[in-house]
Amino acid sequence: MSEQQQGQSSSSATTTDETKLTPEEKKALREQRKKESEEKKRQRQLEREQQQKAALEAQIVRITEEEFLNQSKSFGHIPTIRSTYQTEQKFDQVKDIDASYHDKIVTLRSRIHTVRGQGKSCFILLREGCFSIQATLFAQDEEGKAMAKYAQKLTKESIVQMVGKVVKVEQEITSATQKDVEVQIHKIYCISTATGLPIQIEDCMKVETKEEQMKANMAELEEAKAEEEGTGPKAVGQKLRLDNRVIDMRAPAQLAIFKIQSAMGRFFREFLYGLDFTEIHTPKLIATASEGGAEVFKVHYFDRFAYLAQSPQLYKQMAVVGDLMKVFEIGPVFRAEKSFTHRHLTEFVGLDIEMAIKSHYTEALEVIDKMFIYIFNRLEKDFARELEIIRAQYPFEPIIYNQEKNLRIPYSQAITLLNEKHNLGLALDEDINSTQERMLGEIIREKYNTDFFIVDKFPLKLRPFYTMPCPEDPTLSNSYDIYLRGEEISSGAQRIHDAELLQQNAKEKGVDLTPIQAYVDAFKYGAWPHAGCGVGLERIVMLYLGLGNVRKTSMFPRDPNRVTP
Repeated sequence: MSEQQQGQSSSSATTTDETKLTPEEKKALREQRKKESEEKKRQRQLEREQQQKAALEAQIVRITEEEFLNQSKSFGHIPTIRSTYQTEQKFDQVKDIDASYHDKIVTLRSRIHTVRGQGKSCFILLREGCFSIQATLFAQDEEGKAMAKYAQKLTKESIVQMVGKVVKVEQEITSATQKDVEVQIHKIYCISTATGLPIQIEDCMKVETKEEQMKANMAELEEAKAEEEGTGPKAVGQKLRLDNRVIDMRAPAQLAIFKIQSAMGRFFREFLYGLDFTEIHTPKLIATASEGGAEVFKVHYFDRFAYLAQSPQLYKQMAVVGDLMKVFEIGPVFRAEKSFTHRHLTEFVGLDIEMAIKSHYTEALEVIDKMFIYIFNRLEKDFARELEIIRAQYPFEPIIYNQEKNLRIPYSQAITLLNEKHNLGLALDEDINSTQERMLGEIIREKYNTDFFIVDKFPLKLRPFYTMPCPEDPTLSNSYDIYLRGEEISSGAQRIHDAELLQQNAKEKGVDLTPIQAYVDAFKYGAWPHAGCGVGLERIVMLYLGLGNVRKTSMFPRDPNRVTP
C-alpha cells in the first residue's frame, strides 16, 4: 500500500471512529480541539510579541531618571515609573488646545495614534481620550536627526510625554479633533511601550451605518448559536473587539459612550437627590429565587445554596415600608436568561426607584417622566461634544421627546394601534414581543412625533404577583412600561402594600410566599402605599445613542457565552 493510500486509510479510520462517538463525547472532542487551537494561537501571539520586543529593544534609546527629570536629554525611554519621585510638572490636555494656545509651550502625556516619517521629519498623531492633535518634528541639527529617528520607531498605542510649541496651521488637519493647531516637538520621552497589538485601533474606529450594525448583530447571533451548538466560532468584528476590550474601548467613540453612561448615572442621582430620595444598597446574595426562579443564578453559600439577585425589588419596597419613604439604587442585576439578542445581558446595571405615594400611582410616574426629561436635557447640554464624537462613528438622530409631559397611552390602545396598522389580530390582554414593540414605536413616531412614551394599565396577568390590580377593572393593573425608540427601557407599577391582598394575588398566580415571609410580614405592620420602576442602564444608553447592540454600552459585557475578560 502506498503512503498516500495509507494516509487516506488512516483519515478514513479516524472519521469512522468519530462517527461511533456519543454526542457527549463529540462535544468533549470539539472542546478539546478548540482548547488546543486557542493554545497554539496564544503561543504564536506570544512568539510574535517576544520577537517584536527583541527587535525594539535593540533600537531603544534609554535615559536615566535624572536625565528625564532635569530634561538634560531631549528624547528616550525613561525607567519604569515606580513612585520613586514626585514632580510639580504641570500637564496640558489635548482637548483644551486651540488657536488661543498659539506660541505657547505645552507638556502633554498621550498615546501615539499613528507615527510616520523618514529622514529628518516625523509626524505623530497624539490621542488623549476622545481627543487628538498632530505633533511634528523637522530636524535642524544632528540631535534633531537622532530625535526624529527615535520618534519614527515609536510604536502605536505607546504612551509618550512630549514638550513642544503650539502653532496655528493654515490648512485644517482633518485627521485630528484639534484641527487648527499642531505641536512642534522639542522633547519626547516614551513612558510605556505598546507591543504585539492583537487588533488595530483603526479597526475599532470604523464608521458603522445602521445597516452595518444590523449585519454585525446577525453575525454575532449566528456565532453565539454556533458556539452553543459546538460548531465553532466564526470570525466577526464584535467578538474580536470584546475579546480585546481594553484596546477596543480606547476608540474615541467607545470612550464617549462610557462618558455618556457615567453621566446618565450621575444625572439619575442628581435629580433624585434633589427630591430628597435616599440612595440604598441592597443584598445581591439572596436566600431564595423570589421572583420566579427560572431566571436566577444559583451559587454555593457555605453549607447551602444562595442566588444572585435578579432585582432589588423586594428590598426597595421594604426600605419604603421601613420609613425611608423615597429610595433609589444603582447596582448590578443578574438574569440567567439564555438570550442571544442585541438587548439582553446576564449582568447589567439597574437604576431602581421606589417611593411612597399619597393617593395615586401617577405621582411616581410624574417623577419618573420628569427624571428622564432632566437626564436627556442635561446630556444634550453638557455632553454635546461626546455626542458628536459618537455620531461620527455611529450615525444616529437625536431622540424626540416632550419637555413637559410625555405621551401616555393605555395598553389596550397600544394593541389597537398595532392591529389597525399591521392587522396582527392581537387580543387586548396579549403580550407583545420585541418586534411588535418596534412596530409600536414606529406607529407612535409617525402619529405623535415622539420617540419617548409610556404605556399604562397593563393586563394584570402579564405582571408580577406584587403588582396592584386596577380598581376599575380587576383584569388590568396599575402598571406601566416606558419606551424609547420602540424598545422598553423601564417597567414599573404601584405595588401591593396590603398583606392579605398580596397573599391572595400570589396564590392566584401560583407563587409560594413561604421563602420570602419577611417580605410579606413587612406589610402587616403598617405599610405606605408605594410605586416605582426599574431601568436597565446599558439598554437606555444603547437606545438613546441609537446603537445596535447593548454590548457596545457595557464595558465588559456578560452574556450566555461570555464571562471574560
